[in-house]
Amino acid sequence: MRILVTGGAGFIGSHVVDAYLAEGHEVRVIDNLATGRRANVNAKARLHEIDIHSLETDQVFREFRPEVVNHHAAQASVKLSAADPQHDLEVNGGGTARIAFLAAQHGVRKVIYSSTGGALYGTPERVPVDEGHPIRPLSAYGLSKRVGELYLDLAARTQGLAFTILRYANAYGPRQDPHGEAGVVAIFTGRMLRHEPCTIDGDGEQEKDYVFVGDIARANVIALEKGEGEALNVGTGRGTSVNAIFDALQRATGDTTPPLHGPPRPGDVRRIWLDSARAGQVLGWTPVVPLDEGISRTVEWFRANS
Repeated sequence: MRILVTGGAGFIGSHVVDAYLAEGHEVRVIDNLATGRRANVNAKARLHEIDIHSLETDQVFREFRPEVVNHHAAQASVKLSAADPQHDLEVNGGGTARIAFLAAQHGVRKVIYSSTGGALYGTPERVPVDEGHPIRPLSAYGLSKRVGELYLDLAARTQGLAFTILRYANAYGPRQDPHGEAGVVAIFTGRMLRHEPCTIDGDGEQEKDYVFVGDIARANVIALEKGEGEALNVGTGRGTSVNAIFDALQRATGDTTPPLHGPPRPGDVRRIWLDSARAGQVLGWTPVVPLDEGISRTVEWFRANS
């Protein structure tokens, strides 16, 4: 089928593009390259270097006539969302509204939307966190991604647009940007390969859910045909501490530089991991890449591309 992937030059979006192409689909990418990289885009996919708010996006819909839109374009930095919540809302809330209603206008069958599990629920009342947990985000980023979900629900109720929402845990893997605010795996990998000390926030015992990007891409493939009207967690169902991530990366890189310790990060949720049982029931999806294997693959990629 014809699939349009917004944000397809980004870390997760580019892996989704690869997975769709591997299944024989025709793929086009919209990405303004604000954070994505042209080199991430598979040569078999056509890249439109435009913004989702631009008039050119309408033209792509008219010309390509996508059957499915996979919406990964986003402002994904929690730190930047705090500094400029209006911009965050314009991209994640308003941008998703625009894509949803363009999709409905142009007869798109379905929108698959990448949301967040780690930033959506806030401080958990229980772990693992299931989809029925209260939604109380602690950041403008988490709130803006929730607004995107609500716009899709509105388009479904008023325009008949089908959707599947995938709420990701902490993604890691090849192509993740180690500069700026990125995942701890990418940041630590880059520093270890340069034999520079890594800074662990606080005591390092904070626990998050780390899911390999290849497993996320596979969920996006399954969602082409399943999960209509659902919001589904995509995670491993287990928490891993920053200290455990550091130790696993030292084993994979061979680096022996001792870590530094900084203050705890303000507003950071100390313990959260996702219950993905619903994704197993609805999509038949479960994560298959163990943490040590995923870290090994990530380190191999960084070695080859640094």
